[in-house]
Amino acid sequence: MESNRANSFLRLIQCSQRGKLKIYLGYCAGVGKTWQMLQEARRLNDNGIDVVVGFVETHKSKETETLLAELEILPRKSQLYLGIEITEMDIDAILQRRPFVVLVDELAHTNIPGSRNSKRYEDVEEILAAGIHVISTMNIQHIESLYETVEHATGVKVKERVPDRMLSLADQLVNVDITTDDLRQRLREGKVYLPGHSGAALSNFFKPENLEQLRELTLRELAAQLDSKRRNQFHDESVSNPDQLMVCLSSKTRNCEAILRYASRIAGRLNRNWYAVYVQTLSDNPANIDARVQRLLSNTLALARQLGATVFTYKGDDVVKTILQFAREYRVGHIIIGNSGRKLLFWQRLMGRQTVVEQLISECRGISVIVLDTREEDAVKEPKTPAQLFSGIKETFSTSKQLQNQWKEPIRNARVLLWERVLEKEDAFRELLHECCLANPGIDEESAFQSLLEREKQGGTFVGDEIAIPHARLVNLDKPVVAIGVNKIGIYDRESSKTARIIFLMLSPLSDPNSHIRLLGAISKMAADSQWRSMMLRTGNKKEIFRIIRNRSGQSR
Repeated sequence: MESNRANSFLRLIQCSQRGKLKIYLGYCAGVGKTWQMLQEARRLNDNGIDVVVGFVETHKSKETETLLAELEILPRKSQLYLGIEITEMDIDAILQRRPFVVLVDELAHTNIPGSRNSKRYEDVEEILAAGIHVISTMNIQHIESLYETVEHATGVKVKERVPDRMLSLADQLVNVDITTDDLRQRLREGKVYLPGHSGAALSNFFKPENLEQLRELTLRELAAQLDSKRRNQFHDESVSNPDQLMVCLSSKTRNCEAILRYASRIAGRLNRNWYAVYVQTLSDNPANIDARVQRLLSNTLALARQLGATVFTYKGDDVVKTILQFAREYRVGHIIIGNSGRKLLFWQRLMGRQTVVEQLISECRGISVIVLDTREEDAVKEPKTPAQLFSGIKETFSTSKQLQNQWKEPIRNARVLLWERVLEKEDAFRELLHECCLANPGIDEESAFQSLLEREKQGGTFVGDEIAIPHARLVNLDKPVVAIGVNKIGIYDRESSKTARIIFLMLSPLSDPNSHIRLLGAISKMAADSQWRSMMLRTGNKKEIFRIIRNRSGQSR
């Protein structure tokens, strides 16, 4: 069985030009992830594959050190931090050595301040982008969207976390599993931690009830990932059923992080794009809210982007109207909102007033509204299964390869502009729009520009620190058109005071809302990839940008 696993990964990497990722996933330290990774490395090495050790933590285990003895180990990079010498994985040495496969242990590790990347998973993304294959390890409790679930199950706040997209990025996932009794015995024998530490561990984190819950979480997560990969391989669900998810945020929402992690997991189960929408009312004006609330809101929006959401900010005092307008435009089928527990006064009830949640439920038609109880700071429980929550959703699939790839063509054929000067938002819009008109002479340039500005008034499309996605649907357009602009200096939006460095301008037919949603989802996924953004900003010519765009849009994931 173990030999078959190694051969399977070997066949996978032999057919690839881009780096492939394999993750050994376990429910806790000590189950044998590193040992199995090293066993596979030795088998690959015996088959003539160039394998090196980028970083492996032995924890002074003799078994692990014995396995390492026959492998090439790249020296670590020493850095001083607070007067202490600390060694980290040397990513520059790996890129210079360019092995076929590199071993990177403990994917969730946080690098010391001043490192090239703040997290080890970001190092791995850079290595993969260079065409080097990676085998890594991690534990279930380090998945970002499981933070509240793990805290509720074990009472432990996990500080080092990995975005869910890293599991989705993995080409192979291997569950490393032993019984909880065997794990606790390994701990007693000193095979997990150094002697003297096992007693405290057994009575704290390694309690049987904690381990059983983590083991169950691991099996459920692995099953969900395998199901998602199977569906992505054969079907493009959004073609036939573009019901997206959206999360409603405000500066007054409690426990926003739990809501976002919940939404991330549901979106993953349903294989849907999802959006985080913040409606800024007049009372939310930066001049009216204190610095602490502003900082919390900024951190919330940053987490939403990290979890894979496309973030939009709207302005308006009619929150429900704004939410429903967004839901209609983006074909949202499921709205997730938190219930703060706010109660109206008796006289307000007599006057017919409703809370935002009540009003949203009463005015929604054909949209599922999920209300999460955020009144307490306790973790929101993970749903038992997405099927129980969305039993009414009918999944229909398209098996036509031509239909699957149809929506990718506008991105592959996008017009590209490079700027090296500070640019105002509207000037960037005009130049990109002109490129779209050159590609499709039937577009009325002035009318399209006004449509873009009108759409911009409804809510800013500068959705992140580096990305803007202005878009509009036009009456006389027969197929989507995309233009991409890159400006390392920045494109400035005077109204929101945001600056973007990569801008996607997207035009789609008014008569085909599905193509608009599919294309927006594809662009959002590209924009959410930090490594892809870094590659785009490092290049200095159009030819290289075309290559990066086409390689990314050609991926099936």
